[in-house]
Amino acid sequence: MKVFRLITFVVLLVGSMLHGLESRAQVTGTPVDANGSNVSYDNQGRPMRKSNQSADSLKHRDGSEDSISISFRYYDSSQMHRMDSSINDFNKISPLPFTYTDLGNMGTPAKSLLFAPRMTTGWDAGFHSMDVFRWNLEGTRYFTSTRPYTNLGYEIGANSEQWMDVLHTQNRGSRVNFAIEFRLTNSPGAYRNQNSNNSNIRFNVASQSKNKRYSYNLIFINNSLNASANGGLVDDASLVSNGLSGLNGISTRLGGSGSSVRSPFNTSISTGNKFADHNVYFRHSYDFGQKDSIVGDSTTTMLFYPRLRIEHLFQLSGYNYQYIDANPVASDYLNYYNYLATNDTVKFQDKWTELNNMLAIYMYPDKKNQWQYLKLDGGLQSLNGNFGNGFRRNFNNIYVGAEYRNRTKNQKWELEALGKLYATGTYAGDYSAYVSLKRNIVHIGSLEIGGQNVNRTPSFIFNTTSNSGNLSFDTKVDTSSYTAKSNFPVLTDGSGWGKENITKLFGHLYIPKLQLSLIGNYFFYTNYTYFDGFFTAKQSGSPFNVLQVGAEKETSLSKHFKWYVEAYVQTKAGNAPINMPTLLLRNRIGYEANFFKNLFLATGIEARYFTPYKADNYSPFTGQFFYQDDYRISNRPDISYYLNFRITRFRFFGQVSNLNTMNYSKEQGFGFNKYNFYAPHYSGTGTWIRFGFKWMFIN
Repeated sequence: MKVFRLITFVVLLVGSMLHGLESRAQVTGTPVDANGSNVSYDNQGRPMRKSNQSADSLKHRDGSEDSISISFRYYDSSQMHRMDSSINDFNKISPLPFTYTDLGNMGTPAKSLLFAPRMTTGWDAGFHSMDVFRWNLEGTRYFTSTRPYTNLGYEIGANSEQWMDVLHTQNRGSRVNFAIEFRLTNSPGAYRNQNSNNSNIRFNVASQSKNKRYSYNLIFINNSLNASANGGLVDDASLVSNGLSGLNGISTRLGGSGSSVRSPFNTSISTGNKFADHNVYFRHSYDFGQKDSIVGDSTTTMLFYPRLRIEHLFQLSGYNYQYIDANPVASDYLNYYNYLATNDTVKFQDKWTELNNMLAIYMYPDKKNQWQYLKLDGGLQSLNGNFGNGFRRNFNNIYVGAEYRNRTKNQKWELEALGKLYATGTYAGDYSAYVSLKRNIVHIGSLEIGGQNVNRTPSFIFNTTSNSGNLSFDTKVDTSSYTAKSNFPVLTDGSGWGKENITKLFGHLYIPKLQLSLIGNYFFYTNYTYFDGFFTAKQSGSPFNVLQVGAEKETSLSKHFKWYVEAYVQTKAGNAPINMPTLLLRNRIGYEANFFKNLFLATGIEARYFTPYKADNYSPFTGQFFYQDDYRISNRPDISYYLNFRITRFRFFGQVSNLNTMNYSKEQGFGFNKYNFYAPHYSGTGTWIRFGFKWMFIN
């Protein structure tokens, strides 16, 4: 009752505070032309309506014009999007989608419950267990905003868990826009040696010359992903008999008893994974084309239609992947992992530097349809790997590519076709081909179908010991006895890896009238390369296929009650060393209403369920989830209660999760201690309270 009283008090307090501060500011989400003829800008990038008065007169910005139009597009896309101000889903402010499971604490390694192979070609280091927390180039947003815009988000949870997210964007004049984003995820966790500390920074600026011929984009991204590793519980049954010691008193397989300090200010990782990368992208282009103009009643708007574009891309990236244990307990390594820890510190590390130069030519057949173009490109990629002890490797690759896109003028059809081939170098023969076709169907919705085929060299983490054929899997691993290509101690069967080949066919049907989305994916996979132990890797020569179908549906149960369901079914055919839940289901039943004109409320119950399956285990030594066929996970549905509301530009989110852990036993009485598991020996927690806000500011 105290929790619900506190939440009610916060709602009323914030409402009373903001009622007096309410302004006419609204986010319309409608894209605007920043170069519109009726808009000029002051020295802070704020819009001012152009005046017909003489140049020596002064006209202040009308104070009543306190509104904003803001939209954005993603990198390498022309599709405009509006800012999301919805409040019906707490999951939207969480860095972890509901389709993923982690190791029991926010910010720790995570894996998708849906089969999702890596569909990229060329070099890949192979460390993806923290990818869901990374920011990348494809997720970069270019904004169009008539006012400086700031979005501040903060969330705090049990055991000093915290999450912070900041976005600021504004125009500097009519031809320059910049945006800066920062995110921090920090959680000490509930179990021993489980703390995580992840941070992300992204900065981008886009500019166009006055004559609209030259433009450039500069992007900087830095990711620092740190997660302690405890190896899971020594004995799963200890969850029942932990008594008053709490979850932090339960013995774990790694970390020792004194290596973890559970504090929100503790960012050090003494035992665990440290993944970091920094990326600089600079893309600039020059257009050749045709000038034009639109003459209005009192103004003339100058236009420019590109017909030929020359573009250059420069990329400089650094990657650092490591596992470290500053205080290894030799007996734990030997007993649980069959590994001889002979040094004071156990450390595996791969460091990479990537330099990429690409030149591209765009051709626009129709000057009045800039969504139709043909692109031809080619590039040189240079890679340098540093694996310690003076061991380095250098790779050079030349690749070529082509891309054709066409969205018809009537907006009914959209075609996208692209391909990439590594012509020479270490990864020669790798290729990717992709095609998709979209159709807007009147009175029905939209349909998209397509396919992709990828031929790729297995990730570099599989390129391991030079004499791996002489090592048997029952031999205790001692990396001092051989020279490694990768510094991570991975044993293989001694045979060379063949190229992986993956074919994907997909379809998506959206029917707005029914609020229904239907999704289908079909995969055909050969030469699947995978881990099947803490140190061992294999390749399966037997082809297999996976079929996924899904549906997302919104239903109005009454005027204010709504039901949201997301369901996915997947199955495999063939002798594939993969395990996945057959069914993944999420339901939300909520009450949504609008009070006092500006108070929007959404509250209800959310439940996620996936069928029992043999979930992948996790090896912190290699940073990989790996296949296992012994440990079966059978969980209760994950159940949460949420309370969200919005008052003008302020959004509040609150959640009480893991209500499914409610339990009663004669030995312990009533409590929230019926824990779910998400990987072998990795347990979730009891009830967990989170609440936070997102606040939008317009200058």
